[in-house]
Amino acid sequence: MEMTSQERVRLALEHKEADRIALHDSPWGTTIARWRTEGLPEGVSPHDHFGFEFAGIGPDISLRFPVETLEETDEWIIQRRSEGAVHRNWKGKTSTPELLDFTIKTRRDWDEHKHRLAYDDSRLRLEHAQKTHDNARAKGLFLTFGGGIGYDHNSASLLGPVGLLTAIVEQPDWVREIFMMQADLAVQIAEELFARGIAFDAAYYYDDLGYRNGLFFSPRAYREVLQPAHRRYLEPFKRRGLPCLLHSCGCVKEAIPDLLDAGWTALQPLEVKAGMDLIELKKKYGDVLAFMGGIDVRNMALDDPGPIEHEIRTKITCAKQGGGYIYHSDHSVPDDVSFAAYTRVIDLVHKYGSYQAGHELSAPPS
Repeated sequence: MEMTSQERVRLALEHKEADRIALHDSPWGTTIARWRTEGLPEGVSPHDHFGFEFAGIGPDISLRFPVETLEETDEWIIQRRSEGAVHRNWKGKTSTPELLDFTIKTRRDWDEHKHRLAYDDSRLRLEHAQKTHDNARAKGLFLTFGGGIGYDHNSASLLGPVGLLTAIVEQPDWVREIFMMQADLAVQIAEELFARGIAFDAAYYYDDLGYRNGLFFSPRAYREVLQPAHRRYLEPFKRRGLPCLLHSCGCVKEAIPDLLDAGWTALQPLEVKAGMDLIELKKKYGDVLAFMGGIDVRNMALDDPGPIEHEIRTKITCAKQGGGYIYHSDHSVPDDVSFAAYTRVIDLVHKYGSYQAGHELSAPPS
């Protein structure tokens, strides 16, 4: 009998071999729109077509400012978001939003508005959570709880990167309070959902700590300011013996010992262009840390299919040994990757990700 996704992912995170490696990915919205014109059937999601194996439920830990559109043209839209930040986003393109302004700029601003983090049951979005849970269980998917937290959440949505980095140095007590109040709220939401029968398989949080050349701040700053909140986020899951996945972009190799100390058990997405080498990381940390990602999207877009096959063959053959690896691109799939090229990627993942001798190349479920 074929394993479910829930079973397959769980084994990978326990450093055990399954029938094949588990797989998941994150194509851009504009990528999906392209794929619709190239063969992805209408009404069928990439998740279902390619057999992605995760489902997720996220907490609402925002300040709940009213979302309002401030300006709109044919090309872009400017909005005030739920954390009070004003973003400008392109229409019809996928990009990082331009950060224009922030409601929270000082500790006085924070003190004025932090009451907005109070818990109430509407933060559970219980009807949506129950529907997602039931669908995941019916399909045998691996169900996670999580979302953007910590430095990533607040640099993009609350204080901005300059304001937050400055505050980490000059007002660390204030930043610790922000991080911990948000963590406490997320934990309360998770515990309430557990109590109401939502059976999560793992925590899966997003906190981008690095850029192309290294960390945004020192390991010492991580330990002193952010790590206590990370530990808090993971408490409900560690107590239940569940794995804890961290999405952190950029080059975060220097932080891995501290991430392990915080309780993270898997790291994603392993950006190749930032120097995150899957084979190197597997050899150094593969006995204590699971990995998800590390397949360079730049090679997926090439007309020559040789480089991506070489990469998938060499990396997955190494990373899958003894379990501890889940396929994912090294961030998300951009819209220069065709549907045919990505179909080939998944075919190769099935070919080289099998643990069964004599496995033949097979198409993913559609």
